[in-house]
Amino acid sequence: MSDLIKEYDARMQKTIDSVVGDFGAVRAGRASVTVLDRINVDYYGTPTPVQQVGNISSPDPRTLVIQPWDASLLPKIEKAIQASDLGINPQNDGRVIRLAFPQLTEERRVELTKQVRKYGEGGKVAIRNIRREAMDKIKDQKKKSEITEDDQKDLEKELQELTDKYCKELDKLTERKEKELMSV
Repeated sequence: MSDLIKEYDARMQKTIDSVVGDFGAVRAGRASVTVLDRINVDYYGTPTPVQQVGNISSPDPRTLVIQPWDASLLPKIEKAIQASDLGINPQNDGRVIRLAFPQLTEERRVELTKQVRKYGEGGKVAIRNIRREAMDKIKDQKKKSEITEDDQKDLEKELQELTDKYCKELDKLTERKEKELMSV
């Protein structure tokens, strides 16, 4: 595998990892710390992830408890959760914030599967953009006579196989997440 292909392989893998992170943020009726990954709190003027301003625990499968290290952050955390697309109303008791995850309705499950499909399609678009960029680089190398026509064809074929592999992987991940969401 050439250095060029390795570079683009790594970028495609990062895209897959990013989409997996997006999937983790979609709640499936169970409390998971990953749903808070995208929520940032204004911590002394700096947007800071919720995980970095306090302890997060899950006392039962449907509840998350956020205990900030600085009690003055409670209203800011509460506000950040309400402003997010989480769809859960935080309960602030003055010491901790509780997030109670209700059982998902059929309508909400369908809505979430659409969101998951959108993330999966976004990942495929990103992978195809990486492929296009790599193809342009290969054609540019050929134009500058840095590689032969045979090398160009081999690299393009290898790049297409890589793209197909990652698109199939994304399809499998999307399908798995959809099944998880639709199971009661």
